[in-house]
Amino acid sequence: MACKNRKNTEKPLILASSSPRRREILASAGYKFSVVPSGAEELTEAANPGALVRGNALIKAREVASRPECAGQKVLGADTVVVLDGEVLGKPRDAAEAKRMLRALSGREHFVLTGYAVIYPGGEEKSGVCSTRVRFRELGGEEIDSYVATGEPLDKAGAYGIQERGAGLVESVDGDIDNVIGLPIGEIKKYL
Repeated sequence: MACKNRKNTEKPLILASSSPRRREILASAGYKFSVVPSGAEELTEAANPGALVRGNALIKAREVASRPECAGQKVLGADTVVVLDGEVLGKPRDAAEAKRMLRALSGREHFVLTGYAVIYPGGEEKSGVCSTRVRFRELGGEEIDSYVATGEPLDKAGAYGIQERGAGLVESVDGDIDNVIGLPIGEIKKYL
């Protein structure tokens, strides 16, 4: 989808993401926006997980904001990872990696970090990182296999979706659940 090269008063915000979960959160919060997925190449390493997600959010938002047809519109970018014992768990490459991630998360506490970036029409940037602590209950091998067989974990950081079947894996959440889903709207709305 391309941006419109005009003053867009009806949808002055662009979401630089193809994530249906981010779209749902923004829409539920009452925002009018258009979706323009970023084609930017993401960072795979950074000084720490927070720097990684913040950097990726900025890269995505900057790439979309730099398109001439998107001039004059506010752009929101975001990136989410799961962090277990300092190791970043992004989206699994395949079912075997998803199972490995879920076994590692079983019965343990981890953090979900979402970096976000808003770029305003004049080029000003606001960015940040939101962190939420999540604890999984103990998971059995058959349960993990069954969950992975649904295909749900394959496009989600840490191999689970708390807003879907993955909610049954979670024992507790300490913090913003929208952050775990992929967009901490309560924190971001001050910039929108």
